[in-house]
Amino acid sequence: MFNIMFISLLMCVLGGLLAWGFRHLPRERWQVLAVIPERMIDSGIWRGLNLTFYGVFNAMAYTFAAGILILLLATVGIPMYQWMTLIVAITVMCLPAATIIARIVEGKSNTFTVAGAAFAGMMVTPVIVLVINALSNRIGGPFLPLMSVMAALSIAYCFGEGIGRLACISFGCCYGRPIEAYPVWMQKAFGRWCFVFTGKSKKIAYAHKLDGHEVLPIQAITSIVLCITGCVTMLLYLKGEFSVAFLCAVSVEKLWRWISEFFRADFRGGGSVTAYQWLSLCSIPLAVLLVFGSPESGSTGELDILNGFSALWNPHTLLFLEGIALAVFLYTGRSRVTGSNVEIFVHGDRI
Repeated sequence: MFNIMFISLLMCVLGGLLAWGFRHLPRERWQVLAVIPERMIDSGIWRGLNLTFYGVFNAMAYTFAAGILILLLATVGIPMYQWMTLIVAITVMCLPAATIIARIVEGKSNTFTVAGAAFAGMMVTPVIVLVINALSNRIGGPFLPLMSVMAALSIAYCFGEGIGRLACISFGCCYGRPIEAYPVWMQKAFGRWCFVFTGKSKKIAYAHKLDGHEVLPIQAITSIVLCITGCVTMLLYLKGEFSVAFLCAVSVEKLWRWISEFFRADFRGGGSVTAYQWLSLCSIPLAVLLVFGSPESGSTGELDILNGFSALWNPHTLLFLEGIALAVFLYTGRSRVTGSNVEIFVHGDRI
């Protein structure tokens, strides 16, 4: 019963967050969080470093996903040192991969790709689990079950990308095509729910000059699809159906990635079918191979998520999550494509 209550509450919280984000984040006000003066370029005028809401929502998304991952892994009894090692290793591997793969596919050094990072995570996680198990075996520690790890990671990823699309809305990237480019029935369906981005520093403005235009809210649709997928597959996970939860989470997320790319207007590399779409599609048979190659099969019986809260509500865990949030914000929140000038002066009437 508590599992259902928790997931219901989670859906309400996510629904409120997404509704707020869809309403406010396309506005120019929600791109830059703060500006830090870096060097003086004239008397009283400084060149500034922009800290963005893109970084804030990426940090929120990654930290929330890490929290869900910890909660699910702790629910099946995986100890702190194992899930902490797992998260650090995945982060160290996948954050640079998000930039490297984007550079290879799009030819740009100052961008990130969630799809590339996800594919890298799918590839390296089984290896990381094997290494952790080898080290754990030497010290007499418990075995880290691959399928429960992969299922928890896939569910957490759905939530992370769902929330992370708020970062895309804030920055004005990953945007849809203009509404008038679609059939009449789609224009009627999304006419009231389209996005209109404002601000010349948003990517949709300087890349395609679509600021002020009604565009398909593909980021919002992605957020809704993935957050619902995360909630449904979490319920399967808590019923002990790790393999089913893993396959469902991966299949829905990757198939939606394949479909949603056709509705996007931003540059995603050459070709009518992008490299990111192929990476996503290749992830599904890889997931099937992992399921059939894993010794774990069948259901373990229903789990109680309350068992995981003791690990989550812990000073060490909270500090760990805060460290993740800070690291992700510093990595993704320092704008590389926008700049600013800051004038510092004295209010003469307040002396």
